[in-house]
Amino acid sequence: MFTDRIDAGMQLSEKLRSYAGEQTVILAIPRGGLPVASVVAKSLKAPLDVALIKKLGHPHNREYAIGAVSLNNVVLSDSLGISEAYIKDETERIRGLLKKRYDQYYKNRSPQDLKGKTVIIIDDGIATGNTLMATVELVGKQDPGKVIVAVPVAPKSSLRKFEASPIVDEVICLSTPFNFHAVGQFYQRFYQVSDEEAIAILESSNGPNP
Repeated sequence: MFTDRIDAGMQLSEKLRSYAGEQTVILAIPRGGLPVASVVAKSLKAPLDVALIKKLGHPHNREYAIGAVSLNNVVLSDSLGISEAYIKDETERIRGLLKKRYDQYYKNRSPQDLKGKTVIIIDDGIATGNTLMATVELVGKQDPGKVIVAVPVAPKSSLRKFEASPIVDEVICLSTPFNFHAVGQFYQRFYQVSDEEAIAILESSNGPNP
């Protein structure tokens, strides 16, 4: 059990110390992954960036992810029996939201260049792993030197996807509980991170050093 995302970030930092000093970029899954990732970025003295990815929900249960969408790709993991029209319409709707978020997050800066870098992808936990896998595939297209997936908590079944991925070089997870229902059950304090807070974390992490 983690006190909050800051506590999770501090514990994750201990496992990632060997990457300090490398050409490392910390890539957070917004919005919940940003408080965790910002602690790691500060600890490793590495730049922080975000992966603009959003899950594609099932038409009868939007919380159940059948895939994930980025600004330039779609990953489907479970679209059996779902119409192409629904997937097309949802993809367009989600990309509209991601474009707005891109304009907010990159108003005063540009995305990090990942080519040849050690990219550590961080979220506050993994449930199905679909959104994170879409991020891995997106990162892989940018020719990084190394890809690390690092999360505080996840079920073993979801971790296996990343361990089997030819793109991922290492998977780091602090806790793999047997009785896993949702990421939030393993935090004492687990709240929705707003866009405003996410933007503030991103800007303060990448601001000039005092």
